[in-house]
Amino acid sequence: MSGVGPLLESHVIRLLLPALLLALPATADAIVIRHDVDDAEYRVPSSEFPALVDMPKSGHGVLVAPQWVITAAHTLPRRGKLRKVGINGKSRRVERVVIHEGYRTLPQELIHQAAATGESGAMVSFVSSSDDIALVKLARPVTDVTPAAIYEEGVQPGEIVKLIGKGATGNGAAGYRLGAPSRTELRRAYNEISRVDDRWFCYRFDGPSSALPLEGALGNGDSGGPTLVQVEDQWLLSGLASWKVIDGHMLTARYGRYDQVTCNVRLGHYADWIRGVISGQP
Repeated sequence: MSGVGPLLESHVIRLLLPALLLALPATADAIVIRHDVDDAEYRVPSSEFPALVDMPKSGHGVLVAPQWVITAAHTLPRRGKLRKVGINGKSRRVERVVIHEGYRTLPQELIHQAAATGESGAMVSFVSSSDDIALVKLARPVTDVTPAAIYEEGVQPGEIVKLIGKGATGNGAAGYRLGAPSRTELRRAYNEISRVDDRWFCYRFDGPSSALPLEGALGNGDSGGPTLVQVEDQWLLSGLASWKVIDGHMLTARYGRYDQVTCNVRLGHYADWIRGVISGQP
């Protein structure tokens, strides 16, 4: 990944924390906000982004065609089948799941090593070389929600993205605690892309001196959630939340603080694959 060198000194955390399930409680934290801005400024009604999909228990996806949802592959159940997802307050039955052939689950030895030592440079390398994307076909087309349009062009450093998520929250000064309640109010925030790779684009959660007015970052449990880029008068789906980099010891670090980096699946890289799966010609 471009610029991944310095990140190897930190730790990578999938936004659903699969690597730490043996040592820590699973969480579903959402938008992390500035400590000096009222939380009410970040809250939005569900009409802000009706195409948001709730995965079972934790994680998100996005409706991108009447019968198709896109998500980060690691949001899928590790055991058993994905049977239902939630869209616009309704449960929707799943017909099948298509996981990108380049997706790889974390080996148990890396999980145990990271949980035991807090050192996870190997996890950074592993996760950043995997294709964390999947498509979910619904049993019936969705007729009450307009699918989100995918931005197939390449996003660039310096572009502003909008983040959507719901669940527990925290702020950049204090971070948030693991085990916080999940899925509360829907929130949105903004951030500036700091680096772009073929698979990923990433942003840093800046402190107030250099932050956007509604600066924020996605948190644990929002994997698969949308990052949107504005093109003329439309916000188009440019990426999906996937993983973040945490400084310090993995088991004692405070998540959601300023300067932490979040990386998102860059959908422009997968445009051909997405079209092929949906059209039935992968």
